[in-house]
Amino acid sequence: MTDVDRGVTGRQPQAVRSALAVLEEVARAGAGVNAKEVAEALGMPPATTYRLLNLLVGEEYLVRLPDLHGFALGAKVAGLAGAIAPARVPTAARDVLGGLRGQVRAGVHLVLVAGATLRCADVDPDLPLASVGLVEGHLHATAVGHLVLAEEDDWRDAVHHPGRLVALTAATPTRPADVEACLGQVRAHGWAGQSGQLHEGVACLAVPVRGATGLLVAAVAVSSARGVVPVEYLAAAQECAAALAPLLD
Repeated sequence: MTDVDRGVTGRQPQAVRSALAVLEEVARAGAGVNAKEVAEALGMPPATTYRLLNLLVGEEYLVRLPDLHGFALGAKVAGLAGAIAPARVPTAARDVLGGLRGQVRAGVHLVLVAGATLRCADVDPDLPLASVGLVEGHLHATAVGHLVLAEEDDWRDAVHHPGRLVALTAATPTRPADVEACLGQVRAHGWAGQSGQLHEGVACLAVPVRGATGLLVAAVAVSSARGVVPVEYLAAAQECAAALAPLLD
């Protein structure tokens, strides 16, 4: 008797295509898109859309944002991207980061910058980021993101759907004036700091790593669960960034 492969049968291929279409639409629309918007964009019944969104959340391809008002790409999508194009950090650069980690009582992370794209390339193994995906996907709510946006002539050009900035916490800057105030501080001081904008009770400072031409190529981020920007580590972070510059350019 011939064996029959019943792994994918009947309507399953269409269900897979629909799920992928939902995933692609969330990626296209950006974080904060809701089920109604996805359904309308795809011409899909709302009940079907909501069922597929819940399935993708359950499988960690999507995440439901804390305010329950929308969805964003999840950890598995970031994992797939990382598997395709792993970030390369020179051994010498990792040694420099290790030196800073030995000096401070906070998380030390290296975030690579390419235009308006962030890549958490070396996350502190002892005090890791709570969510790499949120750091990379919400420039308006992170210290490193503020460094990046401050480089732009118009920060709105670097943000998906600038009229719908996601409120990840009560402290997240979602009004243009609030974002501009944050960027004004970055331009005035040359570094960025935020407290509770991405995760409640978590603060971060970020210092730029610049190439020989002055281009922002990376950032050293120091995160603290004390809820206060760890400015006491600013000088050490700046020294670390200066040592990293020739290694990452």
